Amino acid sequence: MSEWRKLPLSLTELCIDTTLRCGQSFRWQKIDDEWNCVLHGRLLSLKQDESFLHYRVAWPRNASSSRKPTSSPKAKDGIEIKQEDDTEALLGHYFSLKHDLTALYDQWSESDPNFKKKAPKFTGIRILSQDAWETLVSFICSSNNHISRISQMVHKLCIHYGPLIGHIGDEAFHDFPSPQALTGKSVETHLRQLGFGYRAKYIVQTAMAVSMQKPEGWLESLINPDNPGWAVVSIPTEDEPITYKRAHEELLLLSGVGPKVADCVCLMGLGWSEAVPVDTHVWQIAQRDYRFGKAKTKTFSKAMYHSVGDHFRQIWGPQAGWAQSVLFTANLKSFAEQATANPEPVGITVDIKQEAESESMVSAKKRQATASIEQIKVEYDEPSNNRRISRKRRKIRS
Repeated sequence: MSEWRKLPLSLTELCIDTTLRCGQSFRWQKIDDEWNCVLHGRLLSLKQDESFLHYRVAWPRNASSSRKPTSSPKAKDGIEIKQEDDTEALLGHYFSLKHDLTALYDQWSESDPNFKKKAPKFTGIRILSQDAWETLVSFICSSNNHISRISQMVHKLCIHYGPLIGHIGDEAFHDFPSPQALTGKSVETHLRQLGFGYRAKYIVQTAMAVSMQKPEGWLESLINPDNPGWAVVSIPTEDEPITYKRAHEELLLLSGVGPKVADCVCLMGLGWSEAVPVDTHVWQIAQRDYRFGKAKTKTFSKAMYHSVGDHFRQIWGPQAGWAQSVLFTANLKSFAEQATANPEPVGITVDIKQEAESESMVSAKKRQATASIEQIKVEYDEPSNNRRISRKRRKIRS
């Protein structure tokens, strides 16, 4: 393990205690006052004070056991990479530090009175730039699930199918498994035994599609060119430039991926900052704080789903997904003490625009297309892997 190093970062620009707990990534474990996770083949430990983000890193003895890319670009987000250790650049990429978060908060506050009211209690929330494959599988696990159980599932995937990178005390840390690792004949049965339920089938089918049926680098080809991924991969040549809409449509073809999961992957794994995932919390926010729709219902059509996203994109602009994450976090029970009590509507009424159709066609489409919002129960329980371990056992080995 390296010595502690530090990056100058205020809590208004990044708050890891909020960002790492608000349902974006499910692999970070808090041991004592340090957050720990394997990213791109290395074991990272983070802690923070008012002025600095402190980090240290451990590499596995057997480098071939990790998913570390064989090569890295010479610079990421304006940060020069040292040949011997690119961790500082990786942190800049992972936490999207190229964006001035204070300026973005000011912009969203000017355009939205509700955001201005909630944001002061929830500064420093950034959208993570995560591995696309990990994000895809993690949010397939999120279907009809809550954060602590999603974390448990992702932890099981890593323990049983991901390469071991190192230990903190007796705690083993694994990297996320590759698509190929989840395509074996017995994987689905094993995942069902581990408690994945119907999601086991979706994970295996999606792993097979990505690793065997799609061209090499297909998933990475959906990444926003303005927010490139970290790992260097061979990406198929496309005749037309990729767009958020097209990336979203491509993801919908995968097993277990609906509109909300596709938007989560677009936002947190593919760099499309305009993506606004609409789950029960965001729908509740739209109805309660923006008077969206006529009735408090938990079911809505595809047209309504896209209308919510379009409305927020109109208010917040091209990084609407970032602004949404702030209000989403403010709506979580785990952050209830930070949130403003009894929020008041801001007086915005929205009509959902639909194409003119005959009454019979509308009735038929309602019967076929109306479906429940993909549920993410985020009545947040403290994840079981967020446990405290005595410093007496904190001997690091890789």
